[in-house]
Amino acid sequence: MKIRVDVMLKNGVLDPQGKAIGHALGNLGFGGVGDVRQGKVIELELAESDKDKAVALAKQMAEKLLANLVIEDFKISVI
Repeated sequence: MKIRVDVMLKNGVLDPQGKAIGHALGNLGFGGVGDVRQGKVIELELAESDKDKAVALAKQMAEKLLANLVIEDFKISVI
């Protein structure tokens, strides 16, 4: 089963890479771009066939390794 984990900085946490991306987009002529937040996407191929168990396993992985829970939030989806 394929699982996708989206990891983003929590609201209120400074995102210098997002700021740099937003600035670069403006310099390239893309006006009207507001706040830019940068994150990461992790796709996992799990040997688990039960959806609930696969999501629970991915949640454990995110909490232990994939996300820094102090400054990041994550969202899990089955793809």
